[in-house]
Amino acid sequence: MITPPEHSPAAQEKRAKLHPDVVSEVARTVESHRVVVVGMGWNPHVKRARKALDGAGVAHTYVGYGHYLGGWSKRLAIKLWSQWPTFPQVFVDGVLLGGADQVESALSDGSLTSS
Repeated sequence: MITPPEHSPAAQEKRAKLHPDVVSEVARTVESHRVVVVGMGWNPHVKRARKALDGAGVAHTYVGYGHYLGGWSKRLAIKLWSQWPTFPQVFVDGVLLGGADQVESALSDGSLTSS
């Protein structure tokens, strides 16, 4: 695994100022719900993850930020915070599971269940 580079204080400050309200909202949602899907409109992978969760009876909370034509800077702030490059971002018990592929895999192998 490649270790990400360290960030200067100026870079950290700039990142921290990028939509802190959105990042705080996502963080609070992840802390207060067992399964959270963070996504965006028009994205087929977000729909796929949510459909898989629904099909398995796994209750989840969805928060969405824009779509392909808008909201990109809010989604960028979320990506920087989570260090995950794509949407959806699925969190289980406060831990980033990954995207739709990881959700389907976890449902398939039994590591993600409705309880």
